[in-house]
Amino acid sequence: MRRQAVDRPGNGGPPGREQVRRLALEGGPGTVRRSREFSRRALVSWQWLPAVDEDRRAAAEDVLLMVAELVANACLYAPGGPSELRLHWDGARLRVEVADASPVPPCLRPSAGTGRPGGHGLRVVDRLSAAWGSRPEAGGKLVWLEVSRPPALTAAGADGQPERPG
Repeated sequence: MRRQAVDRPGNGGPPGREQVRRLALEGGPGTVRRSREFSRRALVSWQWLPAVDEDRRAAAEDVLLMVAELVANACLYAPGGPSELRLHWDGARLRVEVADASPVPPCLRPSAGTGRPGGHGLRVVDRLSAAWGSRPEAGGKLVWLEVSRPPALTAAGADGQPERPG
């Protein structure tokens, strides 16, 4: 099991020039679906999708799954659900952040068993992300995760700019 980190100012943020996408959320019906669609559009613009190979497709699908898990956790456990989804891309690392009104940090619980529904979201995030954690934020907390650039991502995709014919 990977240790989760507590984010502190100056620790854990993406290095270098980054692009940020934000989606205001209200926690009502369709919040998880809207978050996935928003994230999918960002991954398309950053050239993670459409995937040119199976590894890149799997990396993008893992990101979408983890976005859904963080947003769903905020819907279940935070009063009012999530307030904002933020995606930070710096060409080497993608950081996903979900803000909510609960001050209670997420807790990786012992496995409930594979045959039981629920309780697996943070375990999925723990296994698929390079790192994850939370930090207090005005009026609640921010839960974040980071993943590295897929190995097959082109240099053009890494900086978010479209490829230009040479």
